[in-house]
Amino acid sequence: MHDRLKNLPGALLPWYEINKRDLPWRQDRAPYHIWVSEIMLQQTRVEAVKGYYSRFLEALPTIRSLAEAEEGQLLKLWEGLGYYSRVRNLQKAARVIMEQYGGRFPESYEAVLDLPGIGEYTAGAICSIAMGQRTPAVDGNVLRVVSRLTADDTPIDLPACKKKIQEELREIYPDRAGDFTQALMELGATVCGPNRAPDCEHCPCKAFCLGYLQGNAQDLPVKLPKRGRRTEEKTVFILNCEGHYALKKRPEKGLLASLWQFPDVPGKLEIPDAVAEVKKMGLSVKEIHRQVEKNHIFTHIQWEMRGYYLDVAQMDGDFVWKTAEEIRSEAALPTAYRQFWDEA
Repeated sequence: MHDRLKNLPGALLPWYEINKRDLPWRQDRAPYHIWVSEIMLQQTRVEAVKGYYSRFLEALPTIRSLAEAEEGQLLKLWEGLGYYSRVRNLQKAARVIMEQYGGRFPESYEAVLDLPGIGEYTAGAICSIAMGQRTPAVDGNVLRVVSRLTADDTPIDLPACKKKIQEELREIYPDRAGDFTQALMELGATVCGPNRAPDCEHCPCKAFCLGYLQGNAQDLPVKLPKRGRRTEEKTVFILNCEGHYALKKRPEKGLLASLWQFPDVPGKLEIPDAVAEVKKMGLSVKEIHRQVEKNHIFTHIQWEMRGYYLDVAQMDGDFVWKTAEEIRSEAALPTAYRQFWDEA
C-alpha cells in the first residue's frame, strides 16, 4: 500500500463534515434510498438527479412498490435520465429482493453484488454508506483522487488499476466507513473534480499529495485513448392529426429498448423525399410547419437528426396516436426524441 493513503481518513473526515453538500440522498441511510441514488448518479450529473430522485421515491417509496410497478410508469419516471437498462435492472433486483429476502435489502457485500445491475462500485457504496461496512466504492472520482495523491500514471481504465486501488483503500478504511466513502466521492466531485484543473489550494490533502508536491496533479489521471464514435443520420417525423401525435414502440432489445419514439427513417431527407416517406406510412400530408436539426450523443454513436413537424389528414399507419397530455403523463420518450417534443 502507498504510504500517502494512510493520511486520508484523518484529513478527509473533518473536511467532509464542514464541506459536504446538502443532497437529498444524504438525509438518511436507508439501503433502498442509497441504492436508487447510486444507480441514478451513474454517468449523470448530481443536479440532474435531484428532481428525479425525489419524484421516483414519491411514486415508488418501497422495494415492493418498485418490484410491482408497471413498465410504463417505471420508464416514465426515468424519462430523460438515459441508460434505461439501469431502471430495468433496478426493478429486476427489487423482484429478487422480494422473492429471496422477503423484501428486506440483503446485508452482505456478496449478496448485494449478486443483484442485477449492481457492480463492485455500487455494492461498495451501499454496504459502506447504508451498513457501515469497510467496502470501498471506487468510481472515476475516487480513481482521480488516488492517482493524483500517489502521482500514479497507470491508466485508470485498466481493471488491474481499479482492483489495486480497491485493495489499498480497504486497508485504511476507518470505523466511519460510510462517511469516508462519501468524503472520497465528495473530494473527487468538487475540489479534485473532473474536466478542470484541481483546486489544490483548498484541498485537505495537499500537504501529502504527491501530485501537488511534484506539480503534475493537473496531468493526472491518465486514461487510455478513447474509441471513436460512429455517426448515424436520421429523419424524424412529428406527425400531428387534430392534436394527436404518432408514436411507436422501439424493439424490446437493443438501444433504447421498449421506449416510445417518433417515427423516423435513416438519412437526412430533403422535403420532397420526406413527404414521400410519410406517404409510404399510409398518411397524407396537409401542411409542413418547420424543419429543425438536432444531435444526440450516445457512448459510441452520434445521431445527426433532422426533424419535420407536419400535419396529416388521418390517424392511420402502424402507430399509436396520443394527445400532448398523454405523451406528458404516459409515454417515456428518450432524450434523443424528446428534444423534438420540447420544441413542438
